Parts: sequence; structure tokens; C-alpha cells
Amino acid sequence: MTVHPAFPVDGLAPAAPIAVRVVDPLALSPPLAAAWDALAAEASEPNPFVERWCLQSALHLLDPERHARLVMVQGGADGPLIGVMPLAAAARYGPLPLRHVTGWAHPNHFHGAPLVRAGTESLFWSILLGWCDAAPWARTMLHVPRLTADGPLHRALTDVARGRGGDAAVVHREERALLDSALSPADYWDAAVRGKKRKELRRQANRLAEQGAVAFRRWAADDAIEPWIDAFLDLEARGWKGRAGSALASHGDTEAWFRAIVAGAAAAGKLDMRALDLDGRPLAMLVNFLCVPGGFSFKTAFDEDYARFSPGVLLQQANLDLLGDARIAWIDSCAAPGHPMIDSVWRERRALVWTNVPLGGAGDRFRFNALKRAERLWHRWKRAGPDSIEDQDQP
Repeated sequence: MTVHPAFPVDGLAPAAPIAVRVVDPLALSPPLAAAWDALAAEASEPNPFVERWCLQSALHLLDPERHARLVMVQGGADGPLIGVMPLAAAARYGPLPLRHVTGWAHPNHFHGAPLVRAGTESLFWSILLGWCDAAPWARTMLHVPRLTADGPLHRALTDVARGRGGDAAVVHREERALLDSALSPADYWDAAVRGKKRKELRRQANRLAEQGAVAFRRWAADDAIEPWIDAFLDLEARGWKGRAGSALASHGDTEAWFRAIVAGAAAAGKLDMRALDLDGRPLAMLVNFLCVPGGFSFKTAFDEDYARFSPGVLLQQANLDLLGDARIAWIDSCAAPGHPMIDSVWRERRALVWTNVPLGGAGDRFRFNALKRAERLWHRWKRAGPDSIEDQDQP
């Protein structure tokens, strides 16, 4: 544990030291586990992938080599948690042999924001970066993937980096589908989906009803969760992801993690799971995590034998009833940019940025600035072509 000097923080005693801890996720004390859970309700930006019910099992099951460090910033030994973030030392930055610190993630970790207590964003980044400055394993920079562009955490990181005499360089940007509207579900559907497409979907729904009894189901808190998990894993594995070996059930570790987090989300009151059934058999299913004031549409699957009826889109139409939930202001699709299905239904977009911030040592700043120049040249080369760059470099 590293202890830093006191900082004025709302809710903390004026003289309380700020402690940075690297915690074993499998050896959490009950008070620390409870504090982590409580932090999620007070977070500046919700992120289910860093909540305890999701991240704890990910670190256990998806990081067998124990590369990640579960870092917690706390107001003194017994004070409230200020922030939680998984970090890892990386030996390469893309194709470059460049040692640095990165926000740890796995392929199903769709948002990179740490959990940070609202109002302490700048304090969190200041302490975390100062701690990395002193850590013998940390080099060059902190790389933070998938921050909400211009959100409270991104703005605070930018301000803190400038205050340290550096900058927060955005090195990549993506946009993905977002549901964020004051319209009713019916009005949103009419506004978002063109009339010809709506007519075709009504025809498909009618043809599907001719095949048997069609029903929409939503998991309820008194339902057993295991049958829902089993059904989703089976449905996904029978599709293209199963054939490609990328379905959750294709690997024991990802299946075990999925089972753990869906059960954990249910226990935490954050699971929203839905199905479109034909004669009691699911044709499409989806998993949402509702983390007030937002939500995350984590996974979806459909039966490809019934693709001509667009069961996934029909289920997404029913999913629009989330617009009527007063607790939920927006839903992040967690989808790839340009996803052909969800982009045609959800019209808003969420921008995410991958951000680099230099550490404080002279060698760190030198390597960081060299990397910035190399990335600038690379982007110029991509935009203008190699001949243009060579011409500009001539004396």
C-alpha cells in the first residue's frame, strides 16, 4: 500500500491520507467488498465491467497469468473508496516495443472507464498517475482505452495531464450506437426506422406468428436464472460465433465468466434479460445491464434458421420499452462501430476515445514525445500517402 498526502475531498476528513492499494480480487475483506459495491452507486460514470460482480470474476477467470493489478484509491485505511481501476504493465504498444501502463481489459470488456466517486475525478487521476510515477514496474505512460469522449473522467484526465506539464493525447476514436431519447417507444420506432422497413418487419412478424405461438419474455427477479443462462449460451453457440469458435460457450473460461456475471448482475438488481420465443423455444435473446442512470446492452443472439423473420430486430423493437423506464437515461449498445442491425434501430451515437498520458520521469516524457511524433507522422502518411510525407521531410 502506498499512502499519499492529504487532499481536500468532500466526505473525507481534512487530514485523511489517500491510500493506493493493489488488492487481491480473491481475498477481499467483507468491508472492502461492500465499499466497492457502494462505490458503483456513487460513480461519476457507470461501468458494469468494473463493478465487483463483473470484474472480480474476470480477473479470476480471464487473467490466468495474473497480469492485471486491481488498484483501489481509498480515503485512508478505513475511509471511503474514491476509485477502482484494473491496470496492467504492457511490453508493447501496437507493433512497437514500448513498455507502458494500460487499463486492463479482455475482449468482452466494452467500456474502459474506472469506477470513480462523483466529484473526485481529478483527485483520482492525480493520485493514480503519481502512484504510477513511483511504481518501479510502470513506464512511459498510462494508456486508457474506451473513455466516454468529453465525459467527466475524460475531461478530468485532460485537466490533470495539463497540470502535470503534459497532455492527454487522444490516439483513437470510435462511435457506436446509443439509445438516448425522450420519445416514447412507439414514437422512437416510427422516427428511427423508415416506413418501408417497418412494413417489412410487420410482415415478418405476421409470418412468424403463422409458425406457432410467439411470445416476448423478460426475466423477473423471482425466476431461476440458470435456465436463461443455459438457453442464451446454447442459442449463441448454434450461430456463426459457435462456428467461428468465438461464442462464450466455445471456451470454458468465458462460459464460466458469463455464468458468474449474469448471476451476479441478477443478485445486484442490475440484470435485464429478454427473449423472443416460438412455441416456448427462444429465437432471439439479449442481455442488458442496467446501471442507473444508464444501461449497457451486453450480448445478443438469435436463431439463424429463422433469420428470414428478423427475430433479433423484433426483439430490439420490444427492447425499446426501456425508453419508458424513468431511471434509465440512455443505453450503450456495446456494439462494434457501424453494426448493421443496431445502427439501423438506435440513431444516437456514443463517442469513445483511447487516451495516452505521460508519466512524470524524464525518460518517460522523452519516450512519450517520441511516440507522439511517430503517431503524427503515421496519421499524416495514412491521409496523404508516403510520397507526400517524404516531400515534406526534404530540406
